[in-house]
Amino acid sequence: MSAIRSSRLTILAAIALVGVARPDGVFAQQTPADDPGAAPVLAKLKEKSPRMEKVLADAAGYAVFPSVGKGAIGVGGAHGSGVVYAHGKKIGRSTLTQLTVGLQLGGQEYSEVVIFKDEASLANFKKGKLKLNAQASAIALDERAAGDLPYRDGVAIVTMARGGLMYEASVGGQKFSFKPDAAP
Repeated sequence: MSAIRSSRLTILAAIALVGVARPDGVFAQQTPADDPGAAPVLAKLKEKSPRMEKVLADAAGYAVFPSVGKGAIGVGGAHGSGVVYAHGKKIGRSTLTQLTVGLQLGGQEYSEVVIFKDEASLANFKKGKLKLNAQASAIALDERAAGDLPYRDGVAIVTMARGGLMYEASVGGQKFSFKPDAAP
């Protein structure tokens, strides 16, 4: 078997594992982007860190990905669908796609909120120019998280684990798409 074919099989296996992120072995269900699945994520975010309410209120916008499934065997992948808000109002939908390479094995499911500190970072996201690389690190939500958000180029990422087990020492990046809601 050639090295290229072997690499392709590894990538396909990793992508297949993205759905196997829950500890009970059931495939994780991707929440449709227009589903109200974002509301419970935002409520939990504010419950875990009450200061997040002010962070979100002051932000130009944010994208909520209620369920991101991630899986890996050497090469990993993640995918999720979400809802995008500007100043608290829903403006569209988004998808998150991630590819990682390194020492990694397992699967997990998590929620992710991408916060846009200013109008410029939100505009870049809407134009499809936002790609987060290895230097952009997500912060796992805890009581102190809201005060110490690591913004990079006006963007901060907060994650909340939902289930699964993942061993990982990898590098990679996230890419996002944006589709605005139809004008009324």
